[in-house]
Amino acid sequence: MSTEAWTLIIVGITFAFYLYIGYMNRVRETAGFYVAGRGVPAIANGAATAADWMSGASFVSMAGLIAFLGYDGAVYLMGWTGGYVLLALLLAPYLRKYGKYTVPDFIGDRYYSNGARSVAAIATVFISLTYVAGQMRAVGIVFSRFLQVNIVLGVIIGMAIVAFFAVLGGMKGITWTQVAQYTILILAYLITAWAISAKLTGNPVPQLSLTFSDIAVRLNQIQTDLGLKEYLAPFQHFSQLNVLFITLALMIGTAGLPHVIIRFYTVPSVADARKSAGWALLFIVILYTTAPALAVFAKYNILHTINDKPVEDVQNIGWVQSWMETGLLKLEDKNGDGVFTMTSDKESNEIVFDRDIIVLSTPEVAELAPWVVGLVAAGGLAAALSTAAGLLLAMSSAFSHDIYYRILRPEADERQRLIVGRATIFVAILIAGYFGVHPPGFVGEVVAFAFGLAAASLFPAIFLGIFDKRMNREGAIAGILTGLIFTIVMIVLIRSTKLLGTQEPLLDSFLGVNAQGVGVYGAILNFIVSLVVSRLTAPPPEHIQHMVEEIRVPYGAGQATAH
Repeated sequence: MSTEAWTLIIVGITFAFYLYIGYMNRVRETAGFYVAGRGVPAIANGAATAADWMSGASFVSMAGLIAFLGYDGAVYLMGWTGGYVLLALLLAPYLRKYGKYTVPDFIGDRYYSNGARSVAAIATVFISLTYVAGQMRAVGIVFSRFLQVNIVLGVIIGMAIVAFFAVLGGMKGITWTQVAQYTILILAYLITAWAISAKLTGNPVPQLSLTFSDIAVRLNQIQTDLGLKEYLAPFQHFSQLNVLFITLALMIGTAGLPHVIIRFYTVPSVADARKSAGWALLFIVILYTTAPALAVFAKYNILHTINDKPVEDVQNIGWVQSWMETGLLKLEDKNGDGVFTMTSDKESNEIVFDRDIIVLSTPEVAELAPWVVGLVAAGGLAAALSTAAGLLLAMSSAFSHDIYYRILRPEADERQRLIVGRATIFVAILIAGYFGVHPPGFVGEVVAFAFGLAAASLFPAIFLGIFDKRMNREGAIAGILTGLIFTIVMIVLIRSTKLLGTQEPLLDSFLGVNAQGVGVYGAILNFIVSLVVSRLTAPPPEHIQHMVEEIRVPYGAGQATAH
């Protein structure tokens, strides 16, 4: 059978499985819709969290970014993995102990203010919309290649599928669907990595073959010969300051992501929250230790396949034709010498391919079996759709629970709240779909912007809400608004060519930091404004201060004291 046939079969089977799970776990009450009734086992929640967190950026885009950035691409590995550890150890158990449905719920109660609840909900919507736009882009890329449809239609198909999962099953349906999706995505990723590792180095274990073979050195030499930047040399694409700030933005942004934090509310107890965090970290590490090896193998393989090869030979390669039809791979013999050559000069470069196709094209480039190609397509879709569903639910809960129910209509019954929540998902998916068709960057870059927004807005409010009992509502509101507005404005100005259509960026960087790392400046401003304003205004009520102390005391440790 052809690659397309295998892809249709495997994607069709996995989607039917997801739909069955979603239907069997459909909900009719808010506890099931928002937090899965708090009945998810720790290991299942760990797998669901890993699938929710390892989005299309991790599966589709991260290895591509590392393949192009080389050493500097390690910022994504360090930032995203380190950030999850930070979240799991520093914040998640305390938030689960508090026991609310959502991050805005925690902020609203901790800061005894519907104003704080509102700004936290607004921040959640901005973060989630930015993040889900990257997932829609990843879905569009997969569908456009393997279903032979236009990328716009691919995004629309993905929108319909994600909306179905999120609307019907809520958190309960999404959780069990994500367990299945993690299984699919990790198998797809590992089988591809094992196969290409064995083919290029003779060792099927990617981590070992990258460490004990000279393939990375050979790739480095090829890039040097082509006039490209050295693959193994540091700070070729990002300055030292940018490496530091992007890593920090991804770390503290992870710790402020509402759709990941909400997963810790779905388990029965605080102990289970800690256990599920450990399981999730294990499941995440499996992919994240494989990604840098796959990046090296994929880049090396592509260069060997099409660089400096005759035009006729390259154009007759099946996967080249297929990806060129999507517009994500462009080949042009500009100098008429009969061969395609990649160079560092944009004007004379004859090979241009989107970074987001690296992982998806690897099975075909490596001439693996057609069923492996189909499995990778299913894995990419699983990664993007699982995260998109979680993000849509986070946006839905922020509006329907924290704004509609807690502020606008406290008398609303469960049926009315579910209707509003599901309607919110439909609106959000339309907006996300638009940005999936017109993205402000590669999938991984768009997701990094979402992490920057989370770092600048929610992380300081959550952190100070747990560890600073003097922190009050005035400080929280001022801090969240300052960090969020500053970061949005900076991202728009720095990425104005994509977002505003300007010929040149309105701002090259902010104090030497690009759009992916500027959220750290937003977080610093948030902390400063929050602490200063809270010290210049009245302290929180005494019962709030006692509540903060109690949150930090483990069960069985006795009563908290004032000192």
